[in-house]
Amino acid sequence: MKEAAQMVRSLEQFIGGRFQAPASGQYLVNLAPATGKPLSQVPRGGGEDVNAAVSAAQEAFDGPWRQWSVEQRAALLDRIADSLQQRADDLAALESADTGKPLALAAKIDIPRAVANFRFFATAVRQFGSDCFPMEGALNYTHRSALGPVALISPWNLPLYLLSWKVAPALAMGNTVVAKPSEMTPMTADALASVFEAADAPPGIFNLIHGLGGEAGQALVEHPDIKAVSFTGGTATGSRVAATAAPQFKKLSLELGGKNPTLVFADCDFEATVNGAVRAAFTNQGQICLCGSRLLVEASLYPRFVEAFVAKVKQLKLGDPEHPETQLGALISAEHREKVESYLALARQEGGEILCGGQRPTLPEPWDQGFFLQPTVIAGLSPSCRTATEEIFGPVVSLHPFETEEEALAIANGVPYGLSASLWTGDVTRAHRLSQALECGLVWVNTWLLRDLRVPFGGVKASGVGREGGRYSLEFFSESKNVCIQWNPNPASPKASS
Repeated sequence: MKEAAQMVRSLEQFIGGRFQAPASGQYLVNLAPATGKPLSQVPRGGGEDVNAAVSAAQEAFDGPWRQWSVEQRAALLDRIADSLQQRADDLAALESADTGKPLALAAKIDIPRAVANFRFFATAVRQFGSDCFPMEGALNYTHRSALGPVALISPWNLPLYLLSWKVAPALAMGNTVVAKPSEMTPMTADALASVFEAADAPPGIFNLIHGLGGEAGQALVEHPDIKAVSFTGGTATGSRVAATAAPQFKKLSLELGGKNPTLVFADCDFEATVNGAVRAAFTNQGQICLCGSRLLVEASLYPRFVEAFVAKVKQLKLGDPEHPETQLGALISAEHREKVESYLALARQEGGEILCGGQRPTLPEPWDQGFFLQPTVIAGLSPSCRTATEEIFGPVVSLHPFETEEEALAIANGVPYGLSASLWTGDVTRAHRLSQALECGLVWVNTWLLRDLRVPFGGVKASGVGREGGRYSLEFFSESKNVCIQWNPNPASPKASS
């Protein structure tokens, strides 16, 4: 597997069913986060590449693909899932090398979830039905049709996991796709394109454009033939995507940032809560939009909990992503590590006390040139300070005691974001009460990141617009039309209409 991390490849765009060089002839250098060494050359795509990809997507949509039945589309998704499963070990190695995350994490979470996404939506679309509303003398039914070419823009933290979360439902509903992965993690997207090529999928139903967000991504979002945009990424970028897409009345789904609270009450299962809070804070080096980066603990439990929590964090194993015992890998880039470190400096200015971590670890070659940072726990910050309210997206958690439910709720809701929360308590009445009062799209009670792919996923406030998952994804990637058929022209009594 070390070979996957050491090879330097020149990737290509995937347009109309074939790989090709970028129109610009220019490439970006993709570095391996764990070593700082070149991993691949990435096409620097732009408007010309996007135009070609959208044209290919439109041609495919207007061709035989539009006539494929639900069963044919679902069968294709199953074949894609089979191919990904067969390549799971290689894909995990690529994902680990590309992101710096532990290989064990990629093998256990990222790649299985990508396989599951294709299998899930293959099943979901087979079972997807439409509404029927009988009237006196008439029948209404809802018909759902594909939109056409859609743009799917995915982030660098969970590359194949989140790209497949968009591709599978888009294709299931009969759309064609132009996907734009992060230029920092292009490797498994490239592998997915090769899977489509090997599966004899109709040319043009899946197109892949590499490049910078401000160039390839912007050109894709503003293209007039793109009918919908599904974007996962930072809130600032999401705002620009919305500003571009909204005036063109494109369908828009935005899954953006988070500053998620973990609420711990004194009646919790102590050991399970400590372990759950550590996992919520530091999985994938804290580079998951759902991570619990604010830890709110009831005051009576606070001293005991902090002691146990810090002890667990100090035990986390950081280093070589390929080592089976490694729990934390590298951050995505040198620039991102510097951003996280700037928040550690800010935390000290704001009166915070770093209880553990906060330093670059000392590691042997070649990991000494990687973008590693120790997991960091900060106490003593005001819940309203910048460190405690702005998204850091790294291995950093702040601790905040509270006295009452009302205070905990005020702290939890007192940020611009509203993606998720986890709540740890033995009181089921409190669990229901606070779950309904928390301003976010997802609440986990006595667990974290336990996902059912049928449920709605998304946030409120600055954490996004819209919901995806299950039927919500299938509805987003389709347009509804009501059909009213009058079968009795002379009903017994007239009905009011509007």
